Amino acid sequence: MGRVLLINPSYLRTYGTNQAGIANPVYPILSLACLAAIAKAEGHEVEIVDLSYREYSPDGLKEKILSFRPTVVGITATTPLINQLKDMSFLIKDIAPDTVVIGGGAHPSSLPLATMRESALDYVIFGEGDITFQDILRGKHPSVIEGICWRSNGQIVQNPARGLVHDLDSLPIPAWELYPIDEYRDRITRIISRYPPIATVEFSRGCVFTCDFCGSKQTMAKGYRKKSPERCADELEVLYKLGYREALLTDDIFTSDNNWAIAVCEAITKRGVKMAWTCTNGIRVDSANEELFRAMKAAGCYRVHFGFETGNDRVLKAFGKGGRATLEQGRTAVAQARAAGLETWGMFMVGLSADDEASMNDTIEYARTIDVDVKKLGITVPFPGTPMFKDLHQKGRVKSYDWDDYNVYNDASAVFDHPNLSWETVREYYKKAYIKIYYRSPLYILRRLWRSLKSGDLFWDLYYGTKFFFMLHKQPELSAKENYAYEHKWRPLSVPPAELDQRDYQVAKNNSWKRAEAV
Repeated sequence: MGRVLLINPSYLRTYGTNQAGIANPVYPILSLACLAAIAKAEGHEVEIVDLSYREYSPDGLKEKILSFRPTVVGITATTPLINQLKDMSFLIKDIAPDTVVIGGGAHPSSLPLATMRESALDYVIFGEGDITFQDILRGKHPSVIEGICWRSNGQIVQNPARGLVHDLDSLPIPAWELYPIDEYRDRITRIISRYPPIATVEFSRGCVFTCDFCGSKQTMAKGYRKKSPERCADELEVLYKLGYREALLTDDIFTSDNNWAIAVCEAITKRGVKMAWTCTNGIRVDSANEELFRAMKAAGCYRVHFGFETGNDRVLKAFGKGGRATLEQGRTAVAQARAAGLETWGMFMVGLSADDEASMNDTIEYARTIDVDVKKLGITVPFPGTPMFKDLHQKGRVKSYDWDDYNVYNDASAVFDHPNLSWETVREYYKKAYIKIYYRSPLYILRRLWRSLKSGDLFWDLYYGTKFFFMLHKQPELSAKENYAYEHKWRPLSVPPAELDQRDYQVAKNNSWKRAEAV
């Protein structure tokens, strides 16, 4: 059989010198562990190269390719990392032209045709990749493989989308053992993890909601599928035996089916797995349930995140979360979680598509007064694959199609023009929000100090709080330019922005529709 190398690009530039740098998410990512398990089941020798905590080094990658001599290389990428993927594809093809190079992840799924044109990839996998990757490894002719773009006689071919994996229990347990666990133990910040080392895990896939800033439908479609409670307990047990002591649950809407979620927690408790875990993607407040929170606490969960986004009901409805979720439900949900003994985080955004100065003031006031332990606020960035990006693109408000400009927690002034706000105003409210929420809220500070004393996190809270305060008064900026080796091959971008409308977004629409119908 062959050798499969899976690569996660470097995060150092993505998080760089902006505010996100104090919470760099260094942990084994789930997508590559899932694909590695597929490759191992097919009998291949598999290695994972995680550059998340290292610089992108073309020479280092070249050395790895020449020593491991993979027959297949798979590279995952979000939008801020896609130029690394493109650079890697040309490098690999230059030194090992017979190696099959595959791209996947959020950005390639959103813009599969553009990704193919701008890279030396043999395939782009768009959408859910488990079975598609398996088909490629089995040597099926690309013309019969659903869910890929591929090259035929110098032309890029777009195949039909693939349906969803309905029985998630049928997939192999992710190959977390391929990650060097000791590399992660001391690299994760205490902001994210209390009990390192930590790994990511999923109990369910998909989401049935359509928030305009979210692009998850490009990879998971609009729908909701769940693993059996026993399988969820199995995965935590495997992680624990490997030496991990905390799991970060990546599910978009874990609590949507309260009965199933309670059953999952009961299965974990019954199994006796002593694994700590958190829900970090944000629990919808309209699915909050006190019985569920108690079950989660008993099963080892110690923290839940709530995706409030805004403190204005009009904006809540405008971006797609209103109707069922309300501001008042948010307060009730937090009270229920705290009563169950869970740590609570609140997630907020400024610069949402429907925001104006009044709504951002509402968000600041709501964030200031809601009773959560940690309050996190970011500036909205419209990533490809989101309805927000598509709308801005069609209205001519996207200023940059250089994906290096798309950076988490950047102010995004180089990326787009907001329909209602100047960037000077957005930056002003971003800074104002944190000052009012954190530094001019005595009750919040006292509550946070009390929680820090109880949890033993006082030193870390003071350290990160001081560091963030000084970073807040610096203009967010990108870190040093990536060390690209083949930039002359893919820059300037080969795809005129106008072409993004015609096929990539139609593909995305049809892809989500087809897979949603199967749910």
